[in-house]
Amino acid sequence: MTQVPRLSIGLPVYNGERYLGEALDALLGQSYEDFELIISDNASTDGTEELCRRYQAQDPRIRYVRQPVNIGAAPNHNYVFTLARGELWKWASHDDLYGRDLLLRCVEALDAHPNMVLAHSWNAIIDGSGRVTQPFEYRLETDSPYAPKRFRSLLFEPGGDDFYGVMRSDVLRQVKPHDSYHHADRTFVAEIALHGPFFQVPQLLYFRRDHPTRAERANPTKRTRCANLDPRRADRLRHPTVRLLGEYVWGFVAAVRRAPLTPAERRECYRYLGQWLASRARPGAGERVEDRATVPVATSDELTRAVQTIVAGRDGRAS
Repeated sequence: MTQVPRLSIGLPVYNGERYLGEALDALLGQSYEDFELIISDNASTDGTEELCRRYQAQDPRIRYVRQPVNIGAAPNHNYVFTLARGELWKWASHDDLYGRDLLLRCVEALDAHPNMVLAHSWNAIIDGSGRVTQPFEYRLETDSPYAPKRFRSLLFEPGGDDFYGVMRSDVLRQVKPHDSYHHADRTFVAEIALHGPFFQVPQLLYFRRDHPTRAERANPTKRTRCANLDPRRADRLRHPTVRLLGEYVWGFVAAVRRAPLTPAERRECYRYLGQWLASRARPGAGERVEDRATVPVATSDELTRAVQTIVAGRDGRAS
């Protein structure tokens, strides 16, 4: 590929054979085609490598790299970004699904709103078979022009999937790379939001798959989740739980320190951070999107049929 693509997509994967083909079909079938797809295989032991090489042979937009050892999910996420050439960037998950117009609508949104640093769409949670279980109501005020307001919203509301939105690469290069402490993804997205507002495309185009082998499900404790992000975190002596939690809090503090804020804005962010810390003892403070009530069967069936229609490659797959 000689022409520099406008958008780079990074797909880090480890043992993703079960769902990877569906995700690749959905990405390669996008109505927006000016992108490169960078796959970094984290030393998978299943059929991931064979699957990736087969798709690479069929589509020149794919760049496939295989890591010699498992470097952890966080370094692998950071690695794919180091290979990006596009002015826009998106992380993709090997087990999620993407509506055909997801990339198009997000790129259009960023073009129409130069002040926005990230664009994503309405999304829903699907199960292993692709059945919609929960449409996610996006409650965050990340579109606010005021940075402390965006920061407060990301502190107090269960996050959306903004980590998987389309971002401006130059902004992302100003942000500290993704880390491996507890909830490092939350501090990462919060720092991005301190650089500018997000845009939510008012269409259901992104479908996050929740299944028993998903990293968050397969690693039920703080330590195992952090060790999945970086194997070095498994060392209890060097990385006790208090450190995993302490780095999480410090991650927010450091993000505010680094962000392009006025002194008044920085003080306000610190005040919200203090309020958030005080609120962590209340019941339900650890609410996750997945813990909310599932949708009625009739609604789920209707949304699932929509998935089959708007996601490329779903023909012939069981719903």
